[in-house]
Amino acid sequence: MAKRTCCELFQILLLSVVVPCIMASCHSSRHGATRPGHPDVAHIHVGNVGKTRQKIIDEACTWLGTPYKYAGQEKGKGADCSGMVMMVYEKVTGEKLPRNSARQAEYCTPIDASEVNAGDLVFFATGKDPDRVSHVGIVIDNDNFIHASSSKGVVVSRFTTDYYQRTFRMFGRVSSAD
Repeated sequence: MAKRTCCELFQILLLSVVVPCIMASCHSSRHGATRPGHPDVAHIHVGNVGKTRQKIIDEACTWLGTPYKYAGQEKGKGADCSGMVMMVYEKVTGEKLPRNSARQAEYCTPIDASEVNAGDLVFFATGKDPDRVSHVGIVIDNDNFIHASSSKGVVVSRFTTDYYQRTFRMFGRVSSAD
């Protein structure tokens, strides 16, 4: 059997456990509403994954299970969302991103949902100000992103949850990812 990455194993697990549950309830499900003018993040189509982008995803997956720590950026010991993203990009591409999510959003080139690739960044406004970016994650595929949750640590979450649909602000691309 071929060696699988942690993201591939996660995807297999997700497909074998979650998809049957979703399919059983499709007739009654509805997508969370997005604010006018915001793309529906439930309908992105991730393009081909090049070598650098795959390395970004693989490195991000090695952070899974790292506990949340405000202002942390150490794999396995503690990280917040922007610290994890900053360290993943620095290790894989050598590019040092700004330290907080709002600055990372400014640093990135904004991209449309139709242009999103694995390894791109996704930004949310999860704080008190609904227009200020306060959270960041790394796109894994059409449905999932990896991020440091303040309650769960580094995890994979789905774009389609009502919370992330409601708080979504933008997708961004770091030039060194290509």
